[in-house]
Amino acid sequence: MGDATAQTVYFYDRHPISLDIILAKLRASCGHLDGLPPDDLFPHDQDHYGGLAATDELARGAQIANGSRVADFCAGLGGTVRYLAHKYGAKVTGIELTPSRVSGAQELIKRVGLQDEARVVEGNVMSVPLADATMDAVVSQESFCHVPDPAKALSEAFRILRKNGRLAFTDWIANEQLSTDDSQLMWDGMAIQPLRSISDYRRLVEGAGFKIHSATDLLAARDQILFFLALCSTVTDTLVFHQRADFLVPLEKCPGKMEVEQPGSPVWLGQIITEPFKDLWR
Repeated sequence: MGDATAQTVYFYDRHPISLDIILAKLRASCGHLDGLPPDDLFPHDQDHYGGLAATDELARGAQIANGSRVADFCAGLGGTVRYLAHKYGAKVTGIELTPSRVSGAQELIKRVGLQDEARVVEGNVMSVPLADATMDAVVSQESFCHVPDPAKALSEAFRILRKNGRLAFTDWIANEQLSTDDSQLMWDGMAIQPLRSISDYRRLVEGAGFKIHSATDLLAARDQILFFLALCSTVTDTLVFHQRADFLVPLEKCPGKMEVEQPGSPVWLGQIITEPFKDLWR
C-alpha cells in the first residue's frame, strides 16, 4: 500500500461520519433499524458539502434518469449511490478505496433494501474495476483532492463512459498556491493532496479526451477554494450557491457559464462554490 493510499485509508477509517454514527442516528430518529425506507437514511449519510441539493445538481448535469448506469468515484459510505438509485431509478456502482467504508456502505444498502439497484465495490479510481463503455454517467463529490493522480481518474471516467455519457463532479480548488505549512496541514489532517486550480482541472480534463468550448470564472477571490463541476448537455445559465460552511443552497441564476464536452459525448458546466479557506479547517 503506497503512502497516499495508506494516508487516505487511515483518515477515512477514523472519519467522524461512520457506519456506527449513522446507525446510532437512525435508532434515535426511528426507534429501530428494521425495514427502513431510504428516505430515513438521507439526513444522516450525505458526506459532502451541499447535501442532497448538490447531488441533485450533479444528477441534473449528468442527465441521470430511470435506468441510467452510473459510477460514483470515491463513494465512501454510499450516500450518493443510494440516493441516485432511490430517487432517480439509476443502477449505481460506487468505487471506494477504504475497505471499512465499502462494508459499511453495503450494510446500509441492505438495510434500506436497495441491493438490486446499488452497490459499492472496493477499488481505486485510478484503475477502475469496470469494463469499457459501460456507464451512462460518472459522478464524484469532493474526492479527487485525495487522488494522487487525478489525470488517471479522469481517463478512467472517460474509458468507462459510453458514447454520449456524462461526467459530473465537485472538488476543492486553490486559486493560488498554498503555503508549504498549509499544504502539510491539509495532508496530515485530511489526506488532501496539493490543491489544484481551475486551470489545472481544465488541462486535466483536456488531457483525458474532453474538449473545452468556453469557460468563465464566476467567482475567483483569492481565499475561496471550492470548485463545483457539473456535466450537462445544454447550458443556458448557472446557479450561484449561498456561501456557508455547513451547506450550500442555490440562490439565484446568473449569466456566466462554462461549457466543456467530450467529442460526441459529455459537456460540463463549472462554477465556483465559495467558502473562505481558513474556515474549512480551523
